[in-house]
Order: sequence, then structure tokens, then C-alpha cells
Amino acid sequence: MSFSEIITYPFSWLLLMLYDWTLNYGVAILLFAVVVKLVLLPFQMKSKRSMMRMARLQPIMKELEKKHNGNQQKYQAEVARLYKEEKINPMSGCLWSLIPFPILIALYSVIRQPFIRLMRVSEETLEIITAKATELGYEAASNAAYAEIGLADFVHNHFSEFEGISDKLVDLDFGFLGINLGAMPQWNFFAKTDWSDPSIWGPAFGLFLVPIISALLSYFSMKVSSASNPGTAETQGQMKGMMLMMPLVSLYICFIMPAALGVYWIANSLLAIIQDFFLNRHYNKILDAEDAERRERMNAREAEIERKRLETEKLRAEGATERNKNTSKKKLQTAEKVQNEERLAAERAEEKARRRREAGLPEDDTPDSQVGTRRYARGRAYVADRFTNPDSAQTAAADSDVQPEAGETVAETDDAPAEE
Repeated sequence: MSFSEIITYPFSWLLLMLYDWTLNYGVAILLFAVVVKLVLLPFQMKSKRSMMRMARLQPIMKELEKKHNGNQQKYQAEVARLYKEEKINPMSGCLWSLIPFPILIALYSVIRQPFIRLMRVSEETLEIITAKATELGYEAASNAAYAEIGLADFVHNHFSEFEGISDKLVDLDFGFLGINLGAMPQWNFFAKTDWSDPSIWGPAFGLFLVPIISALLSYFSMKVSSASNPGTAETQGQMKGMMLMMPLVSLYICFIMPAALGVYWIANSLLAIIQDFFLNRHYNKILDAEDAERRERMNAREAEIERKRLETEKLRAEGATERNKNTSKKKLQTAEKVQNEERLAAERAEEKARRRREAGLPEDDTPDSQVGTRRYARGRAYVADRFTNPDSAQTAAADSDVQPEAGETVAETDDAPAEE
């Protein structure tokens, strides 16, 4: 048994069993979709809950982003801590949503090759069936990819002629609600059909409706799903893009593949809408209780942080703060150095203010002649606008004669001590 046969075997077995039970290919496809949905339900429930919980955390994540604005590393660390506390895997919601696509591909293989995949006849037996059908007037379709579907339909119409060929041969009827599920819908059937005969344009119109209904239900399915997962502005934009893209993909695929696949897609979308409706109601009640518990936990944490902050400030004001025993020696030395520098800067500023008051100088009087810490580097009578304002220059020259000597040592910066 090849790898592809191993992959498709469970699906072919299930579809064949359902067909033997119902004797209706379309009903078997619908029941096949129901069984697959039930099998995947536990995983999709887990995915749904994870996605809804992540949506509930969006306001908290926005607050973290605002709080750590500009510090992306700190924001990512806080988000990771939040996910860990809430036991959320951001990828869990995405992984399970991809499962239907491999199932769709496997089902497509089973539908496309009813003899090899569904009935599991050998290549030799298929050659015998083809030769017998050719003798009875069978003409292979131009599209070789779907040759087995046409052959199976021909065998159904002449089944009594093939009874002795193989015990595994199944009388497979593709008819469902008046249409042939083995045929492909035609988007331009309006120009090709015979509108005078309802038995001709009726089935053609039914086939045409399959992709349309599939696309519409795919859109509503995604709309219902996104309604419970608002997400961020970025994810909302992505979801809107998906809501437009997926229905178009569904429409295209259902026009280029047998109608049986479109019926499965319709059933899958309809079941997804029903599933999301009930899961939303179920998990909203649970998540409302979780949100209330989370708010209480966060409020208690913030209250504890505020209590510790106030207690530390009180101890610091009293000079009774305790030193952390785990703090390294290097950090302690750095902290002491900073404290000493702040103390010395404060003492220098106070000494400077005292000497300026004794010299009778204003607090922030800095003459034009000062360069750095040298108050009269350009001369006592220096005036920046001497040539444009000669009167002020004369006044400065007169004042320089009575300028107190102490002024030479009091106009110092806070970064350097006064020269004695």
C-alpha cells in the first residue's frame, strides 16, 4: 500500500460505508462532513477557547503597549508573562484551523478516483473495466483527471453488464437532488444550455448554484467566527482580507472540481456556523467568570505593589531602608558613589549661593565677561553690545571700579569647587 493510499484509506472507508448505508452519494457526503466535524470537535473547541481568550486579553495588551511605549523588549517580555500566567499558546488557534484543508485534499482524491481510492480496485481490474465499458460504447472524457468519474457513471448505467468483473465493484450513483455530483459546474452554462428542455437546464442550473452557495456560506461562516474574536486593528484588517479571499477561493475551487466537493464545502461551512454559534454562547459564560477572577487578581497585585512602594518611601524618609543582602558589592559601591556626588553637588550649590549673598550679587547674575568658571575672563568692563550700546559700556566701566573682589570666586559652576 502506497503512502497516498494510507492517507486516503480512512476517508474512502468512511465514505463507502456511509454510501452502503444510505445508497445516496449526496447524503453520504453530508454525513461524511458531520462525522469529520464530530471527530475534530474536541480540537476545535480547544482552538476556539484559545482564540476567544486571546481576544479577551487585547485590552490588557494595549495597556502594556502604552505602558512600555518605545521599549519593545520589555513589552514582549510582559506579553510572554501574560500568556504564561493565562496558559495560552498563541499558535494553538491557528494550527487547528488548518486541519480541514488536508481533509479536503484527501476527499478530493477519493471523489476523483472512485475506482482506485473508493472501491480500492487494482490497476489491472480497472483496465478490464475500461475495456468492457469501451465495448459497450463508453467514450473517455477529454479531461483525463476525472476519467474515473465518467467511467463510474457509465458503469452505474450499465451495471448489470459488469457484475462478474470484480466483487469489489460498487454500483455508484452520483445523482443527488437532480444533479450529477460527479460533474463540474459550468460558469457559462447560460450560453450553452437548451432552455426549452427543463431536464437539461435544470441540472445545469443546480450545478451552477453549488459554487455560489458554497461561497456565500463560507463568507457567513467567517463572519460569525470573527464576531467572537475582535482582536487588534491589525488582526481585524487581516480577518477582513480573509473574509473576502476565502469565499473567492471557494467559488473558484467549486467551479473547477466535481460538484461533490462543493457539497462537502457547503456542509462544512453550515456546520461551522452552527458550531460557532453554540461555542460562542458556551465559552462567553466561562470567559466572563475568568475575566472577573483575573480583574480581582490584577487589582490585588497592584494594591500589593502600591503598598510596598508607600512602605519603601516611608522607610526612605525615615532613613530606615534595609539593604538587600543579595545586592552585589559593585552595585552597592555605585549607589554610594551616586549618593556622595549628589550630596557634594548640593553642598557646592549652597556654598555658592551663600558667597553670592555675602558679595551682594543676584542669585543668577552671570556677566558677559564670564567664560566657564572664570568670572572676568574678558575683563571686568566687558560688554557684549559695547559698540551698539556705548552707554551701557560706560556704566560697566564705572561699576568695575567698585566691584567686590569676592565676586571673582563666587561665580562658579556646580561641577567644580571654588578656587581659593
